[in-house]
Amino acid sequence: MVGFKPTDVPPTAAVKFIGAGTAACIADLFTFPLDTAKVRLQIQGETKTQNVKVAQYKGVFGTISTMVKNEGPKSLYNGLVAGLQRQMSFASVRIGLYDSVKQFYTKGSEHVGIGSRLLAGCTTGALAVAVAQPTDVVKVRFQAQANPSSQRRYKGTMEAYRTIAREEGMRGLWKGTGPNITRNAIVNCTELVTYDIIKDSILKANLMTDTLPCHFTSAFGAGFCTTVIASPVDVVKTRYMNSAKGQYHSALNCALTMFRKEGPKAFYKGFMPSFLRLGSWNVVMFVTYEQLKRAMMSAQRSWEAPF
Repeated sequence: MVGFKPTDVPPTAAVKFIGAGTAACIADLFTFPLDTAKVRLQIQGETKTQNVKVAQYKGVFGTISTMVKNEGPKSLYNGLVAGLQRQMSFASVRIGLYDSVKQFYTKGSEHVGIGSRLLAGCTTGALAVAVAQPTDVVKVRFQAQANPSSQRRYKGTMEAYRTIAREEGMRGLWKGTGPNITRNAIVNCTELVTYDIIKDSILKANLMTDTLPCHFTSAFGAGFCTTVIASPVDVVKTRYMNSAKGQYHSALNCALTMFRKEGPKAFYKGFMPSFLRLGSWNVVMFVTYEQLKRAMMSAQRSWEAPF
């Protein structure tokens, strides 16, 4: 990202790639229960019957409390293995390669316009989905399942990959790629571009130095903007990826079914856990990422220094 002093050595693409994946995994470890609560709230109402009038989950902390009471604390981390696999393959590409792609589009120019930032965000977001989609499908399905262990849809991460491939074909592992590319193009553009712009503005106005408070402020603002813009697509993505074979004809059909049966508010189901998760995830990820980049570059300089 922006903000390195002229005397600093810019981090290499490899440092950004590894640093982004590692930082994203650390952020996931802290915020995964919020992500699970978000998924449960997003799919709620999908199988609603006339006999069920009271929602199973109410609010962020009500959802977490209900899950712990009915399924145990471990349920909050359903799908964590797939989630970490996703971040190592997903965040490494969409975040770690963002600066390199941005420089490619600007041809090394010091002036970086909003168009180049948005184009870079769309590119790395779409590329990351193409690489990591199977991990996202498995993660969402584990987070969504609330059955007793004897009746669970899948009993292990690797079994889930094999079962989906066997029963639904390879297309099943890439189910929801369309809405996920749309969602992540939006998320990546909003998250990275907003972080980039906020941080750049703060530094240019000399409101803060390129330290933790600046990273925290930029990350929090990016998390809020991303949640507002991306929530509708995120809900559709979650429901479509979690759906049984043949339940929806397409992501568009899923969105239309939601709108017809549950109204426009359904597209913002799970908004609060989405914001709490994205806000906290962004703060932990970007703060960790900035520190990891500098630590790794410092270590690299130490290795390369003559004895």
